[in-house]
Amino acid sequence: MTSTDAAVTSTDEAPVPDEAPVPDEAPGTASATRPIPIYGPAFAADPQPVYDRLRRYGAVAPVEIAPGVEALLVTDYQAALDLLRDTDTFSKDSRAWQRTVSPTSPLLPVLGYRPTAFFSDGEIHARYRQVITDGLALLEPHLLQRRVAEVAHRLIDAFAATGSADLIAEYARQLPVFVFNTWFGVPEEHSARLVAGIAGMMESTEKAVAAYGDLVSVVTGMVAERRERPRHDLTSWFLTHPVGLDNDEVVRQITLTMIAGHQPTTNLIGNALLRLLTDARYAGSLFGGAVTAYQAIDEVLWHEPPMANLSAHYPRYDITFHGREIAAGSLVLVSYAAANSQAAPPTDGAELRSGESAHLAWAAGPHACPARDPALLIAITAIEQLTSRLSDLELSTPAEELLWRPGPFHRALVHLPVRFHPAGG
Repeated sequence: MTSTDAAVTSTDEAPVPDEAPVPDEAPGTASATRPIPIYGPAFAADPQPVYDRLRRYGAVAPVEIAPGVEALLVTDYQAALDLLRDTDTFSKDSRAWQRTVSPTSPLLPVLGYRPTAFFSDGEIHARYRQVITDGLALLEPHLLQRRVAEVAHRLIDAFAATGSADLIAEYARQLPVFVFNTWFGVPEEHSARLVAGIAGMMESTEKAVAAYGDLVSVVTGMVAERRERPRHDLTSWFLTHPVGLDNDEVVRQITLTMIAGHQPTTNLIGNALLRLLTDARYAGSLFGGAVTAYQAIDEVLWHEPPMANLSAHYPRYDITFHGREIAAGSLVLVSYAAANSQAAPPTDGAELRSGESAHLAWAAGPHACPARDPALLIAITAIEQLTSRLSDLELSTPAEELLWRPGPFHRALVHLPVRFHPAGG
């Protein structure tokens, strides 16, 4: 749940062109305008060298985020902060840009306009965001931690006696949905539909549309029922909040929160577990508790943020931004991963670090993630519970053979296969 202003998709089934090399020429030369794909399997497998080479363009680089769909990517830390904080120059409203892409584009589940906090500016954004932040403020940390622990134990029970598991499919991907069920009062019989709906947005254009439609259908029915019979849950809170959202606005804010929370949280847990299982600095301390879990999560947020490139913005007028001329309405994305790598503390030393907080994994400015604290609590608790129950986890596939999900927006493992001594439930 790294941001309520984020959502994810993938171009997994889209044709991937040969990945063009980034030129050595300086910004301003003819070849420095050629967009570089950032959605193919080669990019997914090892994105950091691509970010390094993209910096040859300057602070803002031309990229291709789907076949034939170009954007500009901010790779510089200071430039990213400047963009994220400049609401006078940049808008979040994607409707003008959306008219320039195919209505069947696989990017629209993420970037296509909807009346939510992600696509709004000014007073409208403040109205939508207030409902979300006020709702999240109701989540008492102790109760949230207890619920996450309960869900974690139930999920672990399902595979603890087998001696092996895929920690993405069987744990990290499942846990956030059950937590959402508690927050929003979603019947547990709809859990599979929520998982399928959110994950299905990432498969192909046709599947993405159908999956999002099914997710909206579940939430729409739930909202209609709560309008008639309120309960003690966030759905009812959204409906009765003083700003007065209508049913559709409530549906859209809930689906945004679920989409934004599910995949980033899955990625954060998975990426942190991978770091714990493969980084020699954690040897002997993998099962040391919350401090170790937090250190791994903090390093992931710096070096492999679960949402790597997002924060879509659109200039309100033609501008020159950090040396790059940008036309009004152009899609400009922020690379949290690339920007962070400029300012990140080193990880090649012998000692672990903790407490760093200047990374951009939570974004910044008025659209910064309002759910930072509950997101960290969920991820830390998930890792604590897993490592306390299964004390000898190890990868069952070499780390270099693990697959990463293609797509321009996320840093996400396909699977995380592990083995361990079978344990009792």
